[in-house]
Amino acid sequence: MNSNSGVALTAPNHRKPQTLSDKIAFAFVKALRCVADRFFARRYGHRAVVLETVAAVPGMVGGLLQHLSALRRIRDDHGWIRTLLDEAENERMHLMTFIEIAKPSRFERWLVMATQFVFYNAYFFLYLFSPRTAHRVVGYFEEEAVVSYTQYLAEVDAGRHENVPAPQLAIDYWQLPEDARLRDVIIAVRADEAGHRDVNHEFADQLNRRRNDNAEQRPSPELGASGNTLTEADA
Repeated sequence: MNSNSGVALTAPNHRKPQTLSDKIAFAFVKALRCVADRFFARRYGHRAVVLETVAAVPGMVGGLLQHLSALRRIRDDHGWIRTLLDEAENERMHLMTFIEIAKPSRFERWLVMATQFVFYNAYFFLYLFSPRTAHRVVGYFEEEAVVSYTQYLAEVDAGRHENVPAPQLAIDYWQLPEDARLRDVIIAVRADEAGHRDVNHEFADQLNRRRNDNAEQRPSPELGASGNTLTEADA
């Protein structure tokens, strides 16, 4: 695979927090990043296992709740459900790939289960009450994933991590050459994460615009539905 593959997709693309919702999402993700840095340091393969355990949750939760919302409101989902479920499946394949590469210990496998249990429940309720914050969390989370995989790639290029052969599962999934190695896998995964970053930031933006449009259309408390001053009859 060309060493420049995915450069356009993975160029720095930080979305500056603007609303309170954005700032909460950004602070939450930065806190998670600090924990990951302290616990895993430069063990990027093991970091990837836990990261992908968390990353595989939002798409499934979002797809489920968007599906139920579309049924309840009898409306089209505009492709959100399929996009979110595809994201969840893609992240699951990332996890399966890095499990083969990193060979996590029994403790790390327990950590995967515990992390998934906590994060699933937290994210489910977050999405239930504030989908735009939930999508912004994922957008910022994927920004950090792109940074982590870029650092992982640098470690491999510097020879500090062995450039092992790619698992057959990864070769089949990304249609990599038969002689593909870890470096090729990291580039493919990083490009996926950049795509998820952009999609979730765009979903959060759409929900923000929808919220603002609804606020503009809502009559003022002093006005009737027609925009005229309320009369006793209107009241």
